[in-house]
Order: sequence, then C-alpha cells, then structure tokens
Amino acid sequence: MPRGSWRPAYVALGSNLDEPAAQVNRAFDALSRLPRSMLVSRSRLWRTAPVGPQDQPSFVNAAAGLLTMLSPEELLAELQRIEREMGKVQPPVRWGPRRIDLDLIALGNERRDLPGFRLPHPGVPERGFVLYPLAEFAPDLLIVDAGRVRDLLGRVPAEGLSPLAEEGAD
Repeated sequence: MPRGSWRPAYVALGSNLDEPAAQVNRAFDALSRLPRSMLVSRSRLWRTAPVGPQDQPSFVNAAAGLLTMLSPEELLAELQRIEREMGKVQPPVRWGPRRIDLDLIALGNERRDLPGFRLPHPGVPERGFVLYPLAEFAPDLLIVDAGRVRDLLGRVPAEGLSPLAEEGAD
C-alpha cells in the first residue's frame, strides 16, 4: 500500500483497574489525538467477565475504528506508548488485571506474523469482549482468515457481556 494512503484500523480497549470506564474513555481520547490518524467510530462501553483468572474485577471493554496513514508497526508503537503513558504494567499472571489494554485488531488487509505482533489479532474469533463492541459499527469487517465480524459473533456466546447503562458508569 502506498505510504500516505488512509486505511481503516480497529483497536480493542479494555480495563478492570482504577475506574475502568474512565480508563477506557481516557484511551479513546488518546486515540483521537494519534498522529496521521482519525478516530471515526467508537462502541459503547461493555462490562465483561474476566477471561482467565476469575478472582479479579469485571472488565470494561470497547472498540475503536480509526482511519490512519500509519504503518502497522507505527500504529502498534503508538498504542504501546498510550498504554505506558496511562500507567500500564504487565499483570502478574496471564490475562490478569490491568489498567489499560489496547490491542490492534486489524489494519486494512495487512498481515503480520512476528513474535509479539500478529495481524489480524489471532484471538478475535473467540473473544466476545472484542466482537460485540466491534459489531456495533463494523459488522461487515472481514477479519482475514477468520470471517466477517457478524458471522464470528454468531459463534461466541454473549454470556458475561452487557453494555453499560451509560458511558462512564462503573
């Protein structure tokens, strides 16, 4: 793809520490200020049961749609910068509690298979906490090698997921 062309990108957001809804909203604000990018869509906030260790608070999850001129590597670096600035630390256990988590789900039709960086994100087909928010504004999005969001959604139960009554509610 020629440098300088706008491409769609999709980001999953999640938090279950330090006022999770406020953390997710702060992350949306940070996404709106990314260089050479525009935040064009955002889902409602969703309360979701934790995946992995159950002895942690529920998560607040959401999804964002961007248009960007950044490469996948540049966008990933920007997402990691936002996480650092918001105080993310590695959880003590896999899928443990976190202040903020920003995952690059897809960027156009780009594919990457590098240590620590895969596009499209490999967990999307099984993750209701990604698919339900994403389906609000991108039900026809094709996740390469997996299927369309609306079709993937039909394979993932909504158990443990519910939209928050109001954005910003905890």
